Amino acid sequence: MKLGITLPQSGKSATKENILKVAQSAENSGIDSLWVFERLLWPLKPQTPYPASKDGLLPEEYQVIYDPLQTLGFASAKTSKIQIGTCILDILFHNPVILAKSLATLDNLSDGRLIAGFGLGWMKDEFQASNIPFEKRGKRYDELIELIKKMWLEDIVSFSGVYYNLPPSKVGPKPKQKPYIPFFLGGFSPQSLSRIIKTDANGWLGAAVGQRDIIKKTIESIKSKALEANKNPKKFEIILLSYPQIVKEDLADNMPEHDHQRQLMRGSLDQIGSDIQYLKSVGVDHLITSLTFGNGSKDIEKTMDMAKQFQEFAKA
Repeated sequence: MKLGITLPQSGKSATKENILKVAQSAENSGIDSLWVFERLLWPLKPQTPYPASKDGLLPEEYQVIYDPLQTLGFASAKTSKIQIGTCILDILFHNPVILAKSLATLDNLSDGRLIAGFGLGWMKDEFQASNIPFEKRGKRYDELIELIKKMWLEDIVSFSGVYYNLPPSKVGPKPKQKPYIPFFLGGFSPQSLSRIIKTDANGWLGAAVGQRDIIKKTIESIKSKALEANKNPKKFEIILLSYPQIVKEDLADNMPEHDHQRQLMRGSLDQIGSDIQYLKSVGVDHLITSLTFGNGSKDIEKTMDMAKQFQEFAKA
C-alpha cells in the first residue's frame, strides 16, 4: 500500500519553508505522494454548518489556505520523483477550460506525477462566491467531468451541453500521462459511488472516518457496482484520506476493546498501525495521512517522524 502525506498549506504552519521541508523530506524518506486540498472561504456565519464541529464553524486553520495547484507546482519543482495529488478540488468552482489546462500543465511540468482528486462541493457559501447554483450540482458535475476528459483526449474539442459549451477548438497542452491524468472522485453517497463507475474514473478518493466496517462496505459497494456495469472491479483503485490521532497509552486503554468499535486512525500508535494493516487488507491502495489537525501539526519535525512510522506500517 502506498502512503502519502498532506503538505502544510493551511494555518500558521503554511509557509514556503515548511512546504519545501515536508516535500523534500517526504521524497528522501521514500514516502509515495504529497497532497493538497481546496477551501475557498472561511464564512463567519456558514450557510452550511461544518459537520465536524459543534458550533458549525470551520477550523481556524481554514482561514489561511494556500492555493492548491500553485502549492503543488512549487513542491513539484523542488522534487523529482514523488507523486503529487489534489485531495480534493471542488471542480464546479473552476472554469473547465482553465482547469483542464492548469492540470495538464502541472502534469507536464512535474513529468507525469499528478493525481487529480475531484469533489462535488458541499458548502453553499462557496457556491455563492463562485456564482454557481447549488441546485442540480450533480448533473453539472457529470457534465464538467465529461468535458475535462474530452479536452485531455481529443485533438479538436467540441462540446454542447446543458451547462457548458465549447466551440470546435484545439485545447492544449495535453497531459503527460496517457490516456489522461488519473482522476479519482470523492463522496460516500450511492450516487457518488455510481458516478465513479459511470465516468470511468480511476477510483474512489474517500476518507478513513468512522468505524472499520464503513470503509469495507463502501469498497465492496464500488466493486459490486463495477460488476453490475460489466466493468473490471480491479480497474477502480481506492485512495483514502486519514486524520491520525495518537492518544496517550492511558487514554487508549479506555477506548473500545475491539478495533471494529473504535474510530479509525484514532488510538495508540500500535492501534493506528493495526488500522493501516486492516485498510490494506480490505483493498485500500493508497493511504493519505493528514497531520494538519493532529499530533505534530505545529512541529514539522514531529510530523515527518510520524509519517515515517506510518510508512513502516503501510509497507509491512
